[in-house]
Amino acid sequence: MTTTEKWPGRIALMVAHCAGMVDLVALPVWIGTLITNYGFDPQQAGALATLFLAGAVVASVFFAPQFNRINGRLAATGGFAVAALAFALASTQTAFGPLAAAHALAGLSAGTALSFTHGTIGRSTNPHRLFAIVGTALGVFAIIFLGATPNIVAAVGGAALFQVFAGVMALAAIVTALLFPKPANVEIAGTSSVPQKIGRAVWAGILGVSTMALIQAMVFSFVQQLGTDRGFGMQAITGVLIALGFVNLFPAPLAAILQNRLKAEKVVLAGPVAQAALGLLIMLSASFVPYAAGALLFTAVMIFTHTFAFGLLSRLEGTGRALAATPAMLMVGSAIGPILGGTLVKFFGYPAIGITACLFALVAVGLFSQARPREGAVLQAAT
Repeated sequence: MTTTEKWPGRIALMVAHCAGMVDLVALPVWIGTLITNYGFDPQQAGALATLFLAGAVVASVFFAPQFNRINGRLAATGGFAVAALAFALASTQTAFGPLAAAHALAGLSAGTALSFTHGTIGRSTNPHRLFAIVGTALGVFAIIFLGATPNIVAAVGGAALFQVFAGVMALAAIVTALLFPKPANVEIAGTSSVPQKIGRAVWAGILGVSTMALIQAMVFSFVQQLGTDRGFGMQAITGVLIALGFVNLFPAPLAAILQNRLKAEKVVLAGPVAQAALGLLIMLSASFVPYAAGALLFTAVMIFTHTFAFGLLSRLEGTGRALAATPAMLMVGSAIGPILGGTLVKFFGYPAIGITACLFALVAVGLFSQARPREGAVLQAAT
């Protein structure tokens, strides 16, 4: 079996990360399709996306403590296979109830697979660098997905979106079945028969990432629909989404290059501030240029900051359990984001999303300020 330090294993993790994190790329198209093609209002569309994300949270919370006791290859393969079936079922439905059930099942299954993917990355020799590698793969995936999917949906109909999701999950199931790696740091699991409690600093970092994920999902879910409602035109909006995919190629490699030049503790403090500023710019934009500028950089901030947060958490908690909960820490925020954003739009309009993003950014900064080693502890980045 390959390991995290060999490229076949890394390729499997790259594919698994792209499939499991599809929401980070697809939310604007996802929400836009549910509103435009299925006729749901913003709150209903947000609720469906939230069900997928909530399912991923439940799976991650359940499986993260079991990370070192379950075969990762079987869990990842089975999770992605069931998610593929759930999305294939969703493509045959149009009513809210069946779509809700399919979204929840897909989230539970994909979240299971992603928990073992991220836990395995967290047990690699250099988690920061490997997470940057899989983040770069997500940037490539974003270009392909955002460049092709809106046009496919426009030509074929809303069911095509779920067929694309099913294909992505099926590919991930095949690749993980063949190549999913063993963690490199296998000795960590045997350091103690009784798992250590996860400390306050780790919990602060986990909640900080969750809060950033909430901001990300709340704003990004409505990027496409905001542009449509303000008359920017689908061709221009699709162009922004494609360009966004190219921009997203750079933050993860840049985070890898700067791993030993920037302190992770400072990066995670700056990230929420930049994220909220861009979210406010997008939601207050009445013209195309500032809207496009904010949208182009918005996801990049999350990718860059989360890479440093992932590396920081891997140093604060080395067993892989906390990082196996990465889907939960990301998606508990992401699960709230779409339905909260939809509710804000429905009752108060798009500017309310930007203002709310600023308030949550203050919470994230407060949490990340506590995500640091205890006084006297010496933590060094992996080389």
